[in-house]
Amino acid sequence: MKSLKKQISGEKTKKNTGKLGNLIFSRISTGAAIVILLTLAAVAAFLIIQAWPVLINPSLKFSAKGYVDGANLLQVIGPLVFGTVLSSAIAMIIAVPVAIGIALFISHYAPRKLASILGYLVDLLAAIPSVVFGLWGGKWLIPKLIPVYDWLATYLGWIPLFAGPASPNGRVLMSASLILAIMVLPIVTAITREVFLQTPRLHEEAALALGATRWEMIRTAVLPFGRSGIISASMLGLGRALGETMAVVMVLSAGNSYSWAILQDAKHSTIASNIASQFGEAFGNDRSALIATGLVLFVITMLVNLGARAIIAKRAKFSGAN
Repeated sequence: MKSLKKQISGEKTKKNTGKLGNLIFSRISTGAAIVILLTLAAVAAFLIIQAWPVLINPSLKFSAKGYVDGANLLQVIGPLVFGTVLSSAIAMIIAVPVAIGIALFISHYAPRKLASILGYLVDLLAAIPSVVFGLWGGKWLIPKLIPVYDWLATYLGWIPLFAGPASPNGRVLMSASLILAIMVLPIVTAITREVFLQTPRLHEEAALALGATRWEMIRTAVLPFGRSGIISASMLGLGRALGETMAVVMVLSAGNSYSWAILQDAKHSTIASNIASQFGEAFGNDRSALIATGLVLFVITMLVNLGARAIIAKRAKFSGAN
């Protein structure tokens, strides 16, 4: 009888302890979520407050370096948004297909030892600071690309993107986009690889049992399952490309115009690189204009992430992702 009472008492103690642990964990999780929301709200409030003097008077003129003489706020922000979106789009067009190919090779083609080595190398590449990419791109990669740019301008100059004459120094938007593509490549590859590895084994075996080749199995089982993961990885890479600063500053000869000619220098700039290069010397309304461009970049990033979440939510049931 006593042992039964002790057993019942012990079970009650465990239940009470479990309830207390769940309550503590729930409160901590809720607090962490609130901290994230408050931080996001604080960043948005800071940008709006600092940019407010120029937002309420968009006809103000600015004279900062790189702007059109006597430019208003729209003339300042517009070309920067154009350069930011164009460079990031080119980077993603280059990086995403390569990243998917590398991820498929690691997850479904490479021997286990080679796949493990390649996985470590991909993770190591993601840890390299952006300033190192900028140094490498400016000192080694760009000189190798100048003959390629000359060839593109000569034979494909009828395409607006490759319109010549190509810059002799190679510090053009195409160079910045290539550097950005290399920088986002390990992020997209690492996430996509993990998603492909989560493909249900039964799906793969069923496809192979029906006579599918390895590529047909990947096309019918792996890629549909990983579609939401590919989108998520691409959006994370796009976020880094949109906000990258130092690497772009170090390889791009900045300009402030709307131009599709990515092989000509002094035509483009990005929001982040423009803020980094001019913020220390800007004062008054010029500084508020720079912060306003930062607010625009903040909004663009939020819209990209919201769009990605909407796409993922639509595809989740089809792909098998949670």
